Amino acid sequence: MGIYDGKHVHGMHVVHDGPREAPPLVLIHGSGASGSSWGPVVPALASRYHVIRIDLPGHGQSPPATSYDVPEQAAGLAEALDALGLRPVTVAGHSSGGYIATALAEQRPDLVGSLALISSGPSPDALLPQPVLLRVLIDPPLGPLLWRVRSDAMLRRGVTAVCNRPVDVPDDLVADVRGIGYRTFRTVLRQNGAYIAERSVPARLTALDVPVLVIFGAADPRWDPSSAHRYDTVPNARVEQLPEIGHFPMLEAPEATGELLLRFAAGR
Repeated sequence: MGIYDGKHVHGMHVVHDGPREAPPLVLIHGSGASGSSWGPVVPALASRYHVIRIDLPGHGQSPPATSYDVPEQAAGLAEALDALGLRPVTVAGHSSGGYIATALAEQRPDLVGSLALISSGPSPDALLPQPVLLRVLIDPPLGPLLWRVRSDAMLRRGVTAVCNRPVDVPDDLVADVRGIGYRTFRTVLRQNGAYIAERSVPARLTALDVPVLVIFGAADPRWDPSSAHRYDTVPNARVEQLPEIGHFPMLEAPEATGELLLRFAAGR
């Protein structure tokens, strides 16, 4: 497996893993995370694919943006992939990263050959009451104050709060999460909600002619796990539910998640 140093392309931090001549597989993280959240599944994926991990604006090592509108972020991602000369690509998005991936497919069907969504809630009504720790960190009046004094232990608890299995949170993910600004995070959440409120993800995917894989943890505490079956109505879509897994399949079940992505990217 060849690993390449990260660089910025059109304002987004990009990390390459695996051979450059292999088929491209683009990984998009969710809100409040970074490309580091994919770390446990990268070695398996990079054995067969040129894996491209993106830090979305204001996350990880990517600078903030003037807008966090989902279609605008997708347009910026398209520019970065064009600059890298990558086409067509398999795109996998985790959580709200699935919304960026969907918007990318909407805008650039020539660029996206297949689409995988992991723990991406289909519509706002599928959102469950959030864990207490996350509500305290995110919502005023305590949120802005606690955000400034978050310890590494608190950041790790924030990630594990949406997991159903014990996980080791990668150190680089903790460092990346620490760099995300409070206002940025709140704005991103608001824009993500607006995107799926305007039109549900299954409805958006139904309008696209692209193979779709949906992976959902059967014990996801963030989104109602039964809502995964709303994707059953999407043509060319396959829904896979992982027993006893929460919101972070890449951290909780990296082997199973990696195998599902490998089979899907290979057209199986």
